Amino acid sequence: MRRLAHKDELGELKKKVQKEIDGLRDRLVEVSLEIHKHPEAKFEERHACDLLCRFLEANKFKVQRPVAGMDTAFVATAPSSKKGARPRLALLCEYDALPELGHACGHNLIATASLGAALALDKVGFPGTVLVMGTPGEEGGGGKRMMIEAGLFKDIDAALMFHPSFKDEVGERMMAIQEVEVVFKGRAAHAAARPEEGINALDAVISVFNSMNALRQHIKDDARLHGIITDGGSAPNIVPERAACLFYLRAQEQGYLEELVKKFLNAVKGAELATGARAEVRYLSSYKARKVNVPLAEAVRKNLESLGRRPVGPTGAKATVSSDIGDVSQVVPAAHPFIAIGEGVAYHTREFAEAARSKKGQETMVVAAKALAMTALDLALEKGLMERVRKAQAETKDVVRGPEVT
Repeated sequence: MRRLAHKDELGELKKKVQKEIDGLRDRLVEVSLEIHKHPEAKFEERHACDLLCRFLEANKFKVQRPVAGMDTAFVATAPSSKKGARPRLALLCEYDALPELGHACGHNLIATASLGAALALDKVGFPGTVLVMGTPGEEGGGGKRMMIEAGLFKDIDAALMFHPSFKDEVGERMMAIQEVEVVFKGRAAHAAARPEEGINALDAVISVFNSMNALRQHIKDDARLHGIITDGGSAPNIVPERAACLFYLRAQEQGYLEELVKKFLNAVKGAELATGARAEVRYLSSYKARKVNVPLAEAVRKNLESLGRRPVGPTGAKATVSSDIGDVSQVVPAAHPFIAIGEGVAYHTREFAEAARSKKGQETMVVAAKALAMTALDLALEKGLMERVRKAQAETKDVVRGPEVT
């Protein structure tokens, strides 16, 4: 297919992908609900991964699985894609669920929106290369980061996905995050008969929490410190010889996150000195702040507006969430619009899980699939857009505080 130069021709092709997605609607809804019924935690998403791969294979996509050392990660290439064809676009699928809450972040909708967009682009003969990437473990696992490290994003021109939300917004920033687990080792003793012989590991954990609570009034307003106790001992009459906690440290910029980590480690050292317990610190997942590509975000916004949505952005608002799409955005231009599946529903709640299987949620999934496919066509066929996106990627720092557009 030749590169289109006229807006009316591009417009006709966008109508075709919308029609294709409308035709796929019922099947996409089935896939979404099936994933929702079988919530699977990070890196355990076997049912969802199998379901998506079977669907792609049934539509002649060439599926490679496993990839990047993860059984539930995959890369699928559209049958219409020709070797070396540009742009080379990746539509990202997330499908992991949250412990206890299920799909309270709506990843079942993310997966099916990218699936629908890829299938529609293939049907209309997308002039570049369409890939579907199954990216497990977003909820604290960092599957995308592992795929980056495996070199799977080296030859990608742009990555596209959406996230369900309580708002319509493009170009939202995301916080850098570091997960840190601390295990304190003390000495067991009878808590009543011989407490003086014990070293209380739980006291060390509580000391860390007290230090973090005190620290909150001396850090930047837009940083976050939050944690849980994962092991508090075995019985009240035994001085805990082992106790553990897990903390998430978040900041708007990578540099300040590193400062927070140092402050956290000082709190751990203080707990060791105060209690006599010894700490083992383990760094878990870390996600980078999102680099917002304004030309790409604007392209998504225009397509959403043509579909009847009124998104805001890019904005200068403070970031409030984190994702491994931040890592992707540091290596390739990445679109990640937030599209509402209900009003007043907050992420990671039972209400959000219900919204993720509601009619409104399914409607949003279809709109998202259309917007992603239409943006892919823009990247391939709108004169100068891909070049502007590449230039912005090279010039943009980690944080973008652009003017708010409403």
